[in-house]
Amino acid sequence: MSFDVRLNLDQELHLQSARLATRRQFLKRSQVGLGAIALAALGGRVGLAGDAVDAAARAAAAASNPLAPKAPPKPAKAKRVIYLHMSGGPPQQELFDYKPLLNKFHMQPCPDELLKKQRFAFIKGHPKMLGTPYKFAKRGESGQWMSELLPHTAGVIDDAAVIRSMATSEFNHAPAELFMFTGSPRNGGAAMGSWITYGLGSENQDLPGFVVMISGGTDPTGGKALWSTGFLPSVFQGVQCRTVGDPVLYVGNPKGMDRNDRRRTLDALRQLNEHELQEFGDPETLTRISQYELAFRMQASVPDVMDVGQEPASILEMYGAEPGASSFANNCLLARRLVERGVRFVQLYCGAGSRWDSHQDIEGNHAKICRATDKPVAGLIKDLKRRGLLDDVLVVWGGEFGRTPMSEKGDGRDHNPYGFTMWMAGGGVKSGVTVGTTDEAGLHAIEDRLHVHDLHATILHCLGADHSRLIYRHQGRPERPTLNEGRVCRKLLA
Repeated sequence: MSFDVRLNLDQELHLQSARLATRRQFLKRSQVGLGAIALAALGGRVGLAGDAVDAAARAAAAASNPLAPKAPPKPAKAKRVIYLHMSGGPPQQELFDYKPLLNKFHMQPCPDELLKKQRFAFIKGHPKMLGTPYKFAKRGESGQWMSELLPHTAGVIDDAAVIRSMATSEFNHAPAELFMFTGSPRNGGAAMGSWITYGLGSENQDLPGFVVMISGGTDPTGGKALWSTGFLPSVFQGVQCRTVGDPVLYVGNPKGMDRNDRRRTLDALRQLNEHELQEFGDPETLTRISQYELAFRMQASVPDVMDVGQEPASILEMYGAEPGASSFANNCLLARRLVERGVRFVQLYCGAGSRWDSHQDIEGNHAKICRATDKPVAGLIKDLKRRGLLDDVLVVWGGEFGRTPMSEKGDGRDHNPYGFTMWMAGGGVKSGVTVGTTDEAGLHAIEDRLHVHDLHATILHCLGADHSRLIYRHQGRPERPTLNEGRVCRKLLA
């Protein structure tokens, strides 16, 4: 080996050693100088001081549980959240936002004022207006305009607050979904469920605090970054559960290992990890200890909670659920089973990569996906209400953006970030109200515009958290879930 190569290798090894040396290690290994003097002053002699510091660190690590429930800083109506994400962008014009003007000018050239300074994902040239093939009527005592596509949801709409003036900053799926769930259109942000479990912990220490379930055959366009912890400690990561096969991958024991063997293995791993925590003080080591222990407890708790076959036939019928199936209906029923056991945040993804994103054939696509989602959503609201859970469980329904009032391919709609519909129910939200409006064509929010960051701030407020004070320091700067830009929508609050 040449002298230059060896010199570079020695320098690299020295640099890695320096990076691994924490302040505690520097003081512990200093036998003379200021480190030894400081430790001697604290403990009477160097050994006693070093042992005392490390013993305190070990005790604190053993007692610490990042997912232990925490009291919210402010009075809270909601304790848990079920977020129903309609991946792909539901069309407000076919569901909630009645616009007679669209049918009046169906297939006529779009007015120029709707196209000025607008940016669309796929529309080119001068498009035509597109009416809706579905009939609308006022539903419930609140008189919410809804289409015939959602007859079951119409039966529970009086329990919801409908937001007709949502807006986002992104018009393509992946960045819009990232923005909706992390507050940033780029990878690396912390998911809403991670922020909430970081701030409030979880009420059930045998289950994850943040659970994700997917229907539709594929991950959402934003991928698994939608339930990532980002810069937060990884103990707050969303855990994906499945309704077919192993509920959680890699939690079960391998062949030839029973539960007692696993317990002995974990005890040995815990001792090694505690030694590493003592040596280096890396908080991710504490996360590793917590996650191993949670995984062990989940071996018993998850199969039980994920078994919808325990439910009576009347409940299965209410949701349209079927034991053993992988469906949105089963996931809605599982969401109720999870929150009633204390899981803090349950996130359901529906229609990932397909039918809500209808650039053509809105009749065929939307009729099909509404049949798959309408009854389960209504069943969830009815079931929560009947069990007294809707008082402190916040339910959120919506997509990453809406759809345009003009046609893209003759019978479909393009992405619309400027104005779309979502709704919320339970957990501190006023029932039977409407917030905001869009223009006559349903393109722009024109009254009580609610940005994604405002939605985040409002959800956190319902949980008793202040979005501007929920802080995690990362790389020397205070990170917040809404970048301090959100405002709580008081009109939504009970």
